[in-house]
Amino acid sequence: MAERISGKTQLIGLLGTPISHSLSPKMHNEAFAKLGLDYVYLAFDVGNEQLEDVIKGYRALGVRGSNVTMPNKVLVKKYLDKLSPAAELAGAVNTIVNDDGVLTGHITDGTGYMRALVEANVDIIGKKMTIAGAGGAATAICIQAALDGVKEISIFNKKDAFFDRAEQTVQDINAKTDCKAQLFDLDDVDALRAEIADSVIFTNATSIGMKPYVGQSVVPDASYLRPDLIVSDVVYIPTKSHLLGMAEGVGCETINGLGMMLWQGAKAFEIWTGEEMPVDYIKELLF
Repeated sequence: MAERISGKTQLIGLLGTPISHSLSPKMHNEAFAKLGLDYVYLAFDVGNEQLEDVIKGYRALGVRGSNVTMPNKVLVKKYLDKLSPAAELAGAVNTIVNDDGVLTGHITDGTGYMRALVEANVDIIGKKMTIAGAGGAATAICIQAALDGVKEISIFNKKDAFFDRAEQTVQDINAKTDCKAQLFDLDDVDALRAEIADSVIFTNATSIGMKPYVGQSVVPDASYLRPDLIVSDVVYIPTKSHLLGMAEGVGCETINGLGMMLWQGAKAFEIWTGEEMPVDYIKELLF
């Protein structure tokens, strides 16, 4: 790393909390080194309270770009100059690029999730999925799945600040795509059981299962699952969340969050650098 950093090295950041577990710095720095690109990627433990000041600092310092993760994906759009069409529709941002002081927000979570399914030889086009979560990543996944041709999506979330936004997501999907979307209260366990029973895939797109919620699951117990159900989780540390452990015990095919993390990162890498990430090299190195 010391040999690579120069007076011309451009900074790319990662904003979120907690953040020390993230594999993104290693992934991107190894990719920069492999391609000989003069960038460095650093993680910053930043929550909503510091976010506005940090974005002002990015602009003042000429930082090339950033990833944004929980809990900042929704709030950060307030402090940017422009949003990509996908970020506008999702109402969330996970990637920022700075072009001569103009900060544009993108969302790559949805494309990353769908590409991860393709890489796992899982086809959900024309089929039904049930998903837990209504935050930035969950919203991006739902919108991309609908745009790509998923037939029906049942969204579950607690009646918190994200629930109202999820109602808007459902309206957008139903109005702008051929997909049928519905929203349910995550505390309605009977509805959760019924919707999972009618789906080919169940996805956890909440932070339940990672720190500080390790050992917890959005699904109350394994009786909600069945052997021919595919179960995926956006959580990648631990690589086997409690949900995926339960699913394996039932005989389900499982997919953790590593693939989504890789492919959303690859798209962000391309946005910042104009180059394709050496994905096969990164897979070998990290996974």
